[in-house]
Amino acid sequence: MTYPFTPLLSEPPDLTGKVILITGGTGSFGRAFAQRLLADFDPKKVIIFSRDEQKHYAMEAEMADPRLRFLVGDIRDKARLLRAFSGVDVVVHAAAMKHVHISEYNPIEAIRTNVDGAANVIDAALERGVQRVIALSTDKAVSPINLYGATKLCMEKLFVAANSYTGNRDIRFDLVRYGNVVGSKGSVVPLFLKQREQGRLTVTEGSMTRFWIGMDRAVDLVLLALQKGLGGEVFVPRLPACTVDVLCQAIAPDLPIEYIGIRPGEKIHETMITYDESHNVIEFDNYFVVKPTYAAWGGPARTDGKAATERFSYSSNVTYMLSAEETRQLLHELGFVS
Repeated sequence: MTYPFTPLLSEPPDLTGKVILITGGTGSFGRAFAQRLLADFDPKKVIIFSRDEQKHYAMEAEMADPRLRFLVGDIRDKARLLRAFSGVDVVVHAAAMKHVHISEYNPIEAIRTNVDGAANVIDAALERGVQRVIALSTDKAVSPINLYGATKLCMEKLFVAANSYTGNRDIRFDLVRYGNVVGSKGSVVPLFLKQREQGRLTVTEGSMTRFWIGMDRAVDLVLLALQKGLGGEVFVPRLPACTVDVLCQAIAPDLPIEYIGIRPGEKIHETMITYDESHNVIEFDNYFVVKPTYAAWGGPARTDGKAATERFSYSSNVTYMLSAEETRQLLHELGFVS
């Protein structure tokens, strides 16, 4: 593949003997992250925190490991979080309402989960003395035009500001921000693969561009933030993109396409770094770090990487654009097409 998928991790974080809790742990990312922790690290305990009892049941049956713990709970319930965070060293916050159109139709519910729930995670982490907290954000948080993106922008601001409340304790809050995870639940690749069997693809707007990241790379990004984060930073990977039409050509080149129009809250192109925040960006070979605009807590200064020399916007129409063959190769490498 032409695009240089260089490793994000030069050295993994030391998680030996750590107690790690994943909110939204029964989701696509939570399952993948837990599997990586159990396979490649030596944690004392991995706690899966989620409100979906049935998913707990299925995950526990599939991933039988004595280091796993399953806690049913909702991030809207601060008392439950306080109980769950007792004795926890690391929290990875992945719980969220993530579907754009569902959030548009249920705005209060999205706010209660993505904003109020995030505030509860922060409060519980501070009260329980959790050492490291990493929150998962999205390209839709950048210049948001839909409610989901707006709630994720609020979440980012909350987690950055949380570093101001740590006092003299060694507690750090950082974030990762990335694009569409290929094959995650509710994403377009599984939808197109299913529609391929039915003989027709439905597309909202063929010229739309989207960033793409594999689940392993998404996990690597969180591990990178755990290893390198200084507090209040947002880690953004360098990613390829393609148009939706190119994705269709890669998955089902001979099938007819029905264009159905843009859904409420959708963007034509996704952005992960805006022109206006780029002056706070530190560049690395395969990722960016967005420094906090105002680090009121006086944390350590970043001395590695290269400061951006001019303002820029990092969007899905100005990154490396995959051809149909490259997109198909990427899907093949990730196990979605033969």
